[in-house]
Amino acid sequence: MISSLWNLGAFIVALGILVAIHEFGHFWVARRCGVKVLRFSIGFGKTIWMRTGKDGTEYAVAMIPLGGFVKMLDERVDDVPEELKSQSFNRKPVLARIAIVAAGPLANFALAIVAFWFMFMIGVPSVKPVIGEVVPHSVMADAGVTNKAIITAIDGQKVQDWNDVSLKLIEHMGEPSMVMQLYLEETNYTVSRQVDLSEWQFDPERESPITSMGLTPYRPAVSQELAEVIKGGAGEKAGLLAGDKIIAIAQQPIDSWAMLVEKVQNSPDQTLAVSILRNGQQLELTMTPKGKTGTDGSFKGYLGVAPVVASYPEDYLVDIQYGILDSVQQSVERTWQLTALTFKMIGRLITGDISLNNLSGPISIAKSAGASADYGLVYFLGFLALISVNLGLMNLMPLPVLDGGHLVYYTFELITGRPVSEKIQEFGFKIGSVIIMLLTGLALFNDFARL
Repeated sequence: MISSLWNLGAFIVALGILVAIHEFGHFWVARRCGVKVLRFSIGFGKTIWMRTGKDGTEYAVAMIPLGGFVKMLDERVDDVPEELKSQSFNRKPVLARIAIVAAGPLANFALAIVAFWFMFMIGVPSVKPVIGEVVPHSVMADAGVTNKAIITAIDGQKVQDWNDVSLKLIEHMGEPSMVMQLYLEETNYTVSRQVDLSEWQFDPERESPITSMGLTPYRPAVSQELAEVIKGGAGEKAGLLAGDKIIAIAQQPIDSWAMLVEKVQNSPDQTLAVSILRNGQQLELTMTPKGKTGTDGSFKGYLGVAPVVASYPEDYLVDIQYGILDSVQQSVERTWQLTALTFKMIGRLITGDISLNNLSGPISIAKSAGASADYGLVYFLGFLALISVNLGLMNLMPLPVLDGGHLVYYTFELITGRPVSEKIQEFGFKIGSVIIMLLTGLALFNDFARL
């Protein structure tokens, strides 16, 4: 319950920022072009706060935080007094109307750049992409990738951490192959491996692009000693304490944390005998792992304990941080990378190279918002930038109900010298509305399927 509320809160904060910036883009340019703005609203539905500014614009916050709007004076919608007609949107030159409409998505790209700039200025603590294990007969194993290698570049483009690797792998979805550069610590050599992607299967509901390739990132050694026992969990009820070391379950010796996890998960709601070491003495306890249904639908046991984990080697750690000017360059490059990647993914969705199951809606976004907020400000900034880029691109799609559709109409008017007929515009709005509803419905269906 608390986790859901946290996700919802983070989602509302993120969406509020994104919508406010998007609508402010329209608002700011409209005012500069001499258009009278009647209302600036964040959210839809019942108004929960409103005030009228000295400029005569109503500023409002509404109940449903899933969007917003800027209502401008327009003779096509309202009866406009003669003295105000010069301030109507429809009376402005076509280039001014194009600028006003394009300003919303452009504001989202600007927000992404600013968010990334702050993120790189603060610094992102991360770890180098060191390969812990390669799954036999996997895509990477067939390419000759080995354990303990450090991924340094993909198709000649440098990668610094596993996040960079994930983005690069996603970029290659639907492509036949890629080249991966690896630094081999044992031999002090850098080698290249041609990776065949024709058999690569990636299900985002169940795995990451990294694990789907057969890669397991390096992790420091995990002890059987307990670092934490969660209050109210099955471990606390069994009498386990921080500092205990589990050495056997059901009289079966336990020699690794992975073995312990497997035994617990395979024994939901079953009473088990457990042997532990506490202060050098062996004790016998009984525990009953609490059964829960996981995200993949399987019923597993959970103990509610966390292990003692060794630290990463110092040379595996990296702090991705830049100065003021370098951060500007990095933020622009990252925004462009995400923009190009999104365009590529949209194209592959259309061609069928990527399944429509990859579409996500507000529930998945809310979960991601909560997770990024959990990790701290820099990760939330990265999430905000990612969603801002996607929102900007979505609004540029050439569907009449979106900014992109309006831009198509105004571009036609700019080229031909005459506006698109109202009949064609109305038909386009209907078609666009249906497409948006279908995509939204599919995204929501995918969200609920992942719950």
